[in-house]
Amino acid sequence: MASGGGVEEVSNKQVILKDYVSGFPKESDMCLNTSGTIKLKVPEGSNAVLVKNLYLSCDPYMRGRMKQPIPGNETYIEPFKPGSPIVGYGVAKVLDSGHPDFKKGDLIWGITGWEEYSLITETQTLFKIHHTDVPFSYYTGLLGMPGMTAYAGFYEICSPKKGEHVFISAASGAVGQLVGQFAKLLGCYVVGSAGSKEKVDLLKNKFGFNEAFNYKEEPDLHAALKRYFPEGIDIYFENVGGKMLDAVILNMRAHGRIAVCGMISQYNLEHPEGVHNLMTVVWKRVRIEGFMVYEYYHLYQKFLELVLPCIKEGKITYVEDVAEGLESAPAALIGLFTGRNVGKQVVVVARE
Repeated sequence: MASGGGVEEVSNKQVILKDYVSGFPKESDMCLNTSGTIKLKVPEGSNAVLVKNLYLSCDPYMRGRMKQPIPGNETYIEPFKPGSPIVGYGVAKVLDSGHPDFKKGDLIWGITGWEEYSLITETQTLFKIHHTDVPFSYYTGLLGMPGMTAYAGFYEICSPKKGEHVFISAASGAVGQLVGQFAKLLGCYVVGSAGSKEKVDLLKNKFGFNEAFNYKEEPDLHAALKRYFPEGIDIYFENVGGKMLDAVILNMRAHGRIAVCGMISQYNLEHPEGVHNLMTVVWKRVRIEGFMVYEYYHLYQKFLELVLPCIKEGKITYVEDVAEGLESAPAALIGLFTGRNVGKQVVVVARE
């Protein structure tokens, strides 16, 4: 439908966060609003970008944005606003732009709204997509934030060397599957843990890990790691935290490195679990370092130069779990915390 002044106004479905979440998130913490509308024009004089959203990314860090902020307890990222659309990484097409770097028809990836159309004012979070000979959905994962996370965490934080022993938890997820393949390309011995037989098979047969195990079937994680790493672990890419981190510390080699990417086992707990084996870090001289991917975005071009040829030559493969339609987004996001997804969780809003 058209409105005054000839600017087209269209309906704009949105996924809204109802209220702050404590404990385990539920689909009912979000709702689909179908009554909103949006004008398909950037306001006069604004340098914003108006986009049609194509693919949305479900990422574990989003759980932290659903929590009520605690005064004095700063987090690295602002919480979502209850009553407003959820925001996250996505791939979109530019419909109108007041920004000199983006023009109508451009494809972008970056932070957008969980809605059909978004007016993006914080354009510093956007990257223009120049390589269109790969699936666009890859820019929510392999060629987007998770890909950069794997790259920065593995190469920049872990300083890997050929032949080292690498362990990755949540290894079939958006980041883990890529870290494992980077490690294999470098000639490392690579083991991953995951939460189902299907995911373990994927790690060994599709991603080329040397070994993989289902952590849910291991009564003693320390013993499991000893079995796969009789000589110890040089590099641990940490996605899980809790009991897994405790067991890994005992199995680290001298001068080992742990890149702390996330701790999904802790996100829904009111009282995080403790880590008991930290003294081992001292006598084994283990370096544990957390990192934020946005501090490494200046390396994005370098990352693409490594990864794009590997994709085209079939040296790197990527598995996505695709949910169809904006209405499927709440269930897709919640599924991350029960391990329902196999591979990178993507929501398709529109294919073009």
